[in-house]
Amino acid sequence: MKIISAEFVKSCESPEQFPHDRLPEVAFVGRSNVGKSSLINSLLQRKGLAKVSSTPGKTRLINFFRVASSDPQLRQFYIVDLPGYGYAKVAKSVRAQWGPMIERYLTTRSELRGVVLLLDARGAERHDGTTFAWLQEIGRRPVVVATKVDKRTRGDRRSGEAVIRDALALPATSELLAYSAVTNEGREDLWAVIRDLLLAKL
Repeated sequence: MKIISAEFVKSCESPEQFPHDRLPEVAFVGRSNVGKSSLINSLLQRKGLAKVSSTPGKTRLINFFRVASSDPQLRQFYIVDLPGYGYAKVAKSVRAQWGPMIERYLTTRSELRGVVLLLDARGAERHDGTTFAWLQEIGRRPVVVATKVDKRTRGDRRSGEAVIRDALALPATSELLAYSAVTNEGREDLWAVIRDLLLAKL
C-alpha cells in the first residue's frame, strides 16, 4: 500500500473528542514500551509522527492519525494509538483513567474495524495474555504482532514465538506476524492484514 499522506489529528481523552468523519479505524494496543510509536512511524514511513520515548507510558491519551493512500478502495482511514498497559512511569491517578477510557473506545466505537496487539518478540508478560483474552471476550479478536524482531537471532525467534503462543494460548494455525521498526521487516505483511480489516464490513 502506498501512503500519500499521514498526519496527527488529535489526542483525545473522551469519546466527545473523537473524530466525527466516520472513516474506518484500526487501533494499536500493547504494553508500555513495546514499540507502538516506532512501529506506527515505520508503517506510515514518517519519522517522528508518533512520538517515541524511552520512558514507558509516554502515550497517555488516544491519538488519531489520519492516513491517505493510493488504494482506490481505501482513500482515507485512521490509525489509532492507544495508551500502553502494564508498567508506566505516570501517576496512579492517570493510569486509573486509562482503563475506562480504552474500554469505552474498544467496546463502543463503531468506526473501529480491527485491533492490532503488539508484543515484544523477546517475551510475553501476564498483561499480554489477559489483554488478548479480554479483547476476544468483547468481540475484538486482535491481530498479533511480535515487535523488535531485529533484536532476536533466527533461532531465538522460534523460541520467542513459542513463548508468545503459549502465553496467549494462540493456536499454531493462528497468524503471528513479525515486525522490525528498524529494518521495516514485516511492513508489507502487516499492511495486507490491516487493509483487510479496514475493508471488512461490520
